[in-house]
Amino acid sequence: MPKAELHIHIEGSLEPELIFELAKRNKLSLPYQSIEELRSAYAFTDLQSFLDIYYAGASVLLHEQDFYDMAMAYLQRAVNDHVIHAEIFFDPQTHTDRGVPIANVINGLHRACVDAQKKWNFDASLILCFLRHLSEDAAMQTLEQAMPHRHQFIGVGLDSSEVGHPPEKFARVFAKAKALGLHVVAHAGEEGPPAYIWSALDVLLVERIDHGVQSDQDEVLMERLIETRMPLTVCPLSNQKLCVFSDLQQHNIGRMLDAGLCVTINSDDPAYFGGYINDNFVQTFEALGLDEKAAYQLARNSFEASFVSSKQKNKWIAQLDHFVQTF
Repeated sequence: MPKAELHIHIEGSLEPELIFELAKRNKLSLPYQSIEELRSAYAFTDLQSFLDIYYAGASVLLHEQDFYDMAMAYLQRAVNDHVIHAEIFFDPQTHTDRGVPIANVINGLHRACVDAQKKWNFDASLILCFLRHLSEDAAMQTLEQAMPHRHQFIGVGLDSSEVGHPPEKFARVFAKAKALGLHVVAHAGEEGPPAYIWSALDVLLVERIDHGVQSDQDEVLMERLIETRMPLTVCPLSNQKLCVFSDLQQHNIGRMLDAGLCVTINSDDPAYFGGYINDNFVQTFEALGLDEKAAYQLARNSFEASFVSSKQKNKWIAQLDHFVQTF
């Protein structure tokens, strides 16, 4: 089934095999003796326990070619899963704080997107994310550093540790990004309360909510999300792995879809959470008993929620419709 992926952290697609390969290439030592030992450490109790390993893995990324290789590995997997469009998050502060030039990050990732278009006719864009556990001043500095590369990314986002870092902390930098013509999205309502979703909508003026699974705790918020068709980029396996839901059978994506929300399925950090986008579809559908109608709507929502022209959305939706009719 053709689909778009709108919530994928490229650093979270860094598989243990590539981590060890890049560590060797860059002559770095790792605190793990083997690929198996590293993979066995992927037992998380919450978002922070995941982030600790996530940042350690990203430490092997130094040169433009490292970022290119990481992105191409993800893009190949996305092609295999019949993704035809991806809007890819990246975290420059994870790298610039280690002394890696922002040009290495953006040029490597963008070059992979260009090559994926040539090689597979795959459409990919980049969204620069700010780390919310850092200051807004640091985010503003990152945005300024990225300006020479403005043509290589389409928007900004907000990720990392949610609790204790409400969206309004970043009001000024998001206002500046919007003034520059960038799309704006934000993680909200993963571990944080519905109030964070309200702030993302009303203070940051976001065009999409990443995660948003806490929305159903607030009936008025649900009504607003339904009425405005505000997209939620939901990541079921991530939610299970980080203990947002104890079991996929408890996940609320089916209920939100039935209620009329514009929800989508995505992989978040697939190397760490046990699956890429098709794994998320298959395991979620098995757990919740969702049907073909739900699959179609989720894929259609992914195109509706993407940051492309109406003409391009309609082209992809027609492609999806053709697939369904001939399935």
